[in-house]
Amino acid sequence: MGYDAAATKARILEAATREFAEHGIAGARVDRIAESASANKRAIYDYFGGKERLFATVLSDACSRLSSEVPLEDGDDLAEYAVRVLDYHREHPEYLRLLMWEELHYTEGPIPAEEWRTERYGRKAEVVAAAQRAGRVRSDVRPEVLLFMLLSLVNWAESAGHLRRLITGGMDHGEMRRSLSAAAAAMLAGDRG
Repeated sequence: MGYDAAATKARILEAATREFAEHGIAGARVDRIAESASANKRAIYDYFGGKERLFATVLSDACSRLSSEVPLEDGDDLAEYAVRVLDYHREHPEYLRLLMWEELHYTEGPIPAEEWRTERYGRKAEVVAAAQRAGRVRSDVRPEVLLFMLLSLVNWAESAGHLRRLITGGMDHGEMRRSLSAAAAAMLAGDRG
């Protein structure tokens, strides 16, 4: 039986996703990733060039999965999109954890896949701008800012579990979905001026 490089890379990425989500960039250990992936450390360096580049690949893959599994297209209801993103985060908690670790680690300069991610968010902002032109959402806020506020609402709602519990006394996922949908719709409606 021959060596399967693609399978090894996939196992490394899966193990690295778990490791980075749990420990962050600084706390992640290449030896734990290698052991969990049933690979050797050398393979990680050969395929990915080291821990920072491996994190960049993991985060880029996570962003790509979210974009493909929860697309935002012209004509979509933006409040419903926020609920779909919330559901995705519930099923894939590692994504928000990776973003939080990125925020803590990269305090200056470029972040992983910055150019590609900026372009992706630009396309989403164009969907918001089209909704503004169609009169479906408020037009008194730049589309990029409205997108940022919408994603902030959903991301914070899912990632700040302790704060949510302290303020609301706790809520199940169904109540969270309904509340997020209503809050997003109210934010998006604004004065529609």
